Amino acid sequence: MFVAEKNALSEEIESYVNKYGKNRSALLMILHEIQRKHRHISEFAQQEVARLLNIHPVEVYSVISFFAFLNSNPKGRNLVRICQTISCDMKGKNGLVKAIERELGIKIGETTKDNKFTIEYANCLGLCEVGPAMAINDQVFLQLTPEKAVELLGKVK
Repeated sequence: MFVAEKNALSEEIESYVNKYGKNRSALLMILHEIQRKHRHISEFAQQEVARLLNIHPVEVYSVISFFAFLNSNPKGRNLVRICQTISCDMKGKNGLVKAIERELGIKIGETTKDNKFTIEYANCLGLCEVGPAMAINDQVFLQLTPEKAVELLGKVK
């Protein structure tokens, strides 16, 4: 990251701190703003947030690692999350995963070379009775078959 980029990011984070306040309770909103704009929260951004809120950087990282919607590493423009609960396992999740991996040419935890898609597991999407479930960005899809999942990915492509 170049000096000019770091300065711009520092100013951006400072504007979020001014907007939400310097209390620890503002941390999640500030991180959400950074995530929304940059699709991840870099180590430098984490350090800046910690400095401006006067908290330890480990606290910032622990919040990022706790919440599934926050990322410390860059992700693709489209985030595909597949529910990995036992309910979805029993309803055919493995076939769904294989079809998605085959369609995108990547494995769980990877991002396509064009940065268009990242596939990952979600611990639970909270829809056990209508699984297998998958989310593409903020939209959730239920009772999926491998064919339906591939069709949905095609619409996003």
